[in-house]
This record gives sequence, C-alpha cells and structure tokens, in this order.
Amino acid sequence: MLLATAPLLVYWWRDFYRNYMKVIFIRDITGKGRKGEIREVAEGYARNFLLPRGLALLATPAVIKQAETLIRKESQRQDVEQSELQKLAQEIEGREVHFQARIGAGGRLFGSITAADIARELSQAIGSPVDKRKVEIDKALRQEGSYEVTIRLGKGLVPKIKVVIE
Repeated sequence: MLLATAPLLVYWWRDFYRNYMKVIFIRDITGKGRKGEIREVAEGYARNFLLPRGLALLATPAVIKQAETLIRKESQRQDVEQSELQKLAQEIEGREVHFQARIGAGGRLFGSITAADIARELSQAIGSPVDKRKVEIDKALRQEGSYEVTIRLGKGLVPKIKVVIE
C-alpha cells in the first residue's frame, strides 16, 4: 500500500518546499502572465529568469500602487485610441478610391495595384495615415473594374471601401 502512494508523497513533498513570490509582469509572457498582472510564481523562476531579464518586478506595496496607476492610464489611452479608430472607420466606410492605370489587351493592367497603393491613395483622400498592412486584399489587382477591399483597423473595426481601376 505504501508503494502505491509513494509518487503522491513525492509530489506533495516537492510542492511543500517550493517557495513562491508575487511579481508584477512588465511585459507579456506567454503562458505566465500579461503586462501589469500580479501573479505568484516560483521563487527560482522569478529570481533567476524574470527579475534579471527585466520582465517582472517584485510586488511590493509601492510597486503595486504604481502598477495600478499605469494600468488605469493604459486603459484610458486604449479607450481614446479605440474611439479615434471608430471615427476613422466611419469616415472610411463606403469610400471609393479611383486609380488611373495603363490597360492592355483584355483589360489587363501594365503592372498592378497593391495594398501600398490603396493605402497611399486612401490616406490622401481622408487626410490621415493608413498603414498598408491594414489593407486586406488577397493578391495585387491586375484587372480593370471595381473591387471591394476591407481595411482592418482593430478588433471589430473592418470598414469596406470600393477600389475602381479605370
């Protein structure tokens, strides 16, 4: 009977002697914690990995208070940024962007219209910068006609524009 419970005793013994520390994460660490989060981690992990690399701070009352104010400021900043993105999405929604291109036989372009071209033209039309990585097209547009293109601004903000190639 003692042999059947021996593995359980070993695991219990290991956890009994393990010391834990409270830390505040400065950066996101996959599987461990997010920035600003207060977690209990193994003492060795904190002392040998997190603290020397500057990934976390020891959770003292003063540091906890600072972290809470930083978290509040960050959430306010994210709210302002989200509202600006919503305004931008409303402004972009339903816009038409026209391109004049040299067209060969069969309606095929000499060259192509890329996401960078669309972003540049859209930025000029609305007066604020749009990153080319936000423009979602499957492949470069090589035929004349009109295409519907999505602009991924953020979570749940996906306005659609119409790209017309003449």
